[in-house]
Amino acid sequence: MTAAGTPVAVVTGASSGIGAATARQLAGAGYHVVLTARRKDRIEALAGELSGAGHRATAYALDVTDRPAVDEFAASLERCDVLVNNAGGALGADPVATGDPADWRQMFEVNVIGTLNTTQALLPALTASGDGTVVVLSSTAAHSTYEGGGGYVAAKHGAHILAETLRLEIVGTPVRVIEVAPGMVKTEEFATTRFRGDEEKAAKVYAGVAEPLTADDVADTITWAVTRPSHVNIDLLVVRPRAQASNSKVHREL
Repeated sequence: MTAAGTPVAVVTGASSGIGAATARQLAGAGYHVVLTARRKDRIEALAGELSGAGHRATAYALDVTDRPAVDEFAASLERCDVLVNNAGGALGADPVATGDPADWRQMFEVNVIGTLNTTQALLPALTASGDGTVVVLSSTAAHSTYEGGGGYVAAKHGAHILAETLRLEIVGTPVRVIEVAPGMVKTEEFATTRFRGDEEKAAKVYAGVAEPLTADDVADTITWAVTRPSHVNIDLLVVRPRAQASNSKVHREL
C-alpha cells in the first residue's frame, strides 16, 4: 500500500476535526499519510485533496474497534513510522447516577480498546522502522474530572494510562510514546455528536468563549511533537485555550 523510503503516518479518526487537520499537517511535513475512519467517502475526499496538493495520501475505511479488521489493515502496510490514535469521542453528559451504560461502553470501546487495537497491531512495524512514534490523543478529561463527564472522563483516563504504561514497557526500544491532551476544542462534530445532534446544547458548550481551540491548533501541536528530534520525547502536552484555566473554570463573555 505504501511506498518504501517515505515515512508513513497513520491517523485514525481522520474523517473530520482534529484527525483531518492532523493528516493535512503531517502531509505538509513530508509524511505519506494513511487516513483511517469508518466514513469512507470523507477520507477518500481528503486523500484526493491532499494528493491534488502534491502530497502522498491513502484512504482506508476502518473501524478501530474491529480487531480482525485492524489486523488486516496493519498487514497491508509496508511500513509505519507514526501512529496517531485520534479516533474517540464523547456521548452524553448525564450524571453517574443516571448515565447509560451503553454510552459508557461505547466510549470505552473507541477511546481505549480502539487505541489498544491499533497500537498493538502496528507496534511491530513502528519498532521495525527504527524511529517510531505512537501518539495518544487523550484530553484534559484524562487528568481531572467534571460533573456530567463521568463516562468520557473514565475512558480518557484509560487512554492516558495506556500511554503512560506503554512508555514504561517499551523504554529502550526505538519507539516514542506521546500523549497530547487538549482542553476545549471547537470542531464541527464533537459537541454535536455528544448531544446527539442537539445544536442548542452543543452551542452552550462554547457560549461566550471568545477563542476556543481549533482542530488546526491541536494538529499543529501534534505535528510539532512528532517532528522533534528522535531523542526528544514529549511525554505529555496539555493544551487549552487561554480562556480555560481548568475543565470547570472557563472565562465566558456573556
